[in-house]
Amino acid sequence: MIQTHPKTQIINNMSAIEIKEFVKTYQSVEAVKGISLEVGKGELFGLIGPDGAGKTTLMRSICTLLRPTSGQILVNDMSTLTRVGDIRRILGYMPQRFSLYQDLTVEQNLNFFADLFQVPKEEMLKRREELYHFSKLEPFKHRKAGALSGGMKQKLALSCALIHTPEILILDEPTFGVDPVSRQEFWQILDGIKKQGTTILVSTAYMDEAERCDQIALMHQGKVITRGTPAEIKKQFPHPLYRIGGKDLRQLRDYFSGQKEVHKTQLFGDAIHVSFREKPTEEKWKSWQQDSSGNLTEWREQLPSMEDVFMELTAGGIA
Repeated sequence: MIQTHPKTQIINNMSAIEIKEFVKTYQSVEAVKGISLEVGKGELFGLIGPDGAGKTTLMRSICTLLRPTSGQILVNDMSTLTRVGDIRRILGYMPQRFSLYQDLTVEQNLNFFADLFQVPKEEMLKRREELYHFSKLEPFKHRKAGALSGGMKQKLALSCALIHTPEILILDEPTFGVDPVSRQEFWQILDGIKKQGTTILVSTAYMDEAERCDQIALMHQGKVITRGTPAEIKKQFPHPLYRIGGKDLRQLRDYFSGQKEVHKTQLFGDAIHVSFREKPTEEKWKSWQQDSSGNLTEWREQLPSMEDVFMELTAGGIA
């Protein structure tokens, strides 16, 4: 089993990261607009939102790479303005884009980052074996990083972020562009790391990944629009929601968009999510089926997904 930092016991009612009215402006552009958040020790906390939401700016600021325009960020009660070196020693950071040395092998990258964080040789050798075990990278340890697949590169980047056993792990969109199988494996690894007591702050644009977090904050245009557990956030969805199928989905969506009982329609893969102002009766469904010339083939009530909630929030549908 992979070992993380020595303090594996989660301490209740204590924050690993505390963000107070954080604002970051680039010239005239306000990238982050007065965010306040707390990440508890031992939590897996997700920042969920599309590109341009301000996730990367916030994470780089937590890692002391950017200075706030105003507000304050504390990491283990240390200010990112005055305790830069102390904070960096307890953080593991995996940036959005693969930033390891392409011409070095897997093993050489791990050795380099161990040296960078002054990990003693004996501890480094033990740690490296643990990281090989959980990442399954040992058969590829002599392969250059640039020759790895996307999923393997992400595992290597995570391993390098963990080589010095950080207390807090910051991951900026770690599964972006990675195939579905590798995404699944990556989240399984994160779950194992979290169980050992490491605090993890992860950002993603994939709404389904929010389900894997203890707490999440939905971000949009530089603001946090809501936060809580995934279950708490999905309970905010105020409308009856149905998943419907048909022969021509685009035509069916246009048809339901014109019905006065409908609040909103959204294409979801091979179906449409339709929210209603009031729950339709079975007679109404049969009427719609007939009126759509048989295009409507199936319907069933649907629990809201995180994407449903996000779309509703960003459209101003939830007070």
